[in-house]
Amino acid sequence: MLLEKIDKDLIIALKSKDESTVSVLRMLKAAITNFKIAAQKELDDTDIATVLQKEIKTRQESAEVFKKGNRPELAEKEEKEIEILSQYLPKQASAEEIQAKAQDIIAKENFHGIENMGKVMGQLMVDFKGKADGRTVSRIVKEELTK
Repeated sequence: MLLEKIDKDLIIALKSKDESTVSVLRMLKAAITNFKIAAQKELDDTDIATVLQKEIKTRQESAEVFKKGNRPELAEKEEKEIEILSQYLPKQASAEEIQAKAQDIIAKENFHGIENMGKVMGQLMVDFKGKADGRTVSRIVKEELTK
């Protein structure tokens, strides 16, 4: 299970005095605990992947802001944290896999036009929960619906 791997890696980082990894993994465990409390259920790997993606997205946004604000050292710190967190994500779906599934849904349901984007996105995100970034899925769906 993913949570067990995170716990083991945290212990290893503590023993090796890797402060940046310890900090990121402790933050991740806190985010997972908060999600668990809010969901009021035991979490599976898909739920943990959702938390991971949220944490990565937050750091990506922060890194962009730091770059725009001419703070490269802070942007680099955020990117390093993204690198650590990305190790725990399950294998991500390729753009081709997402595109193929989107084409199937659009053809099967006979969707046309951008007004059906929410319907297609809803079905795709169920299939690719924890395996694909929402922005990527959104971009692909938009391309497919405007063909």
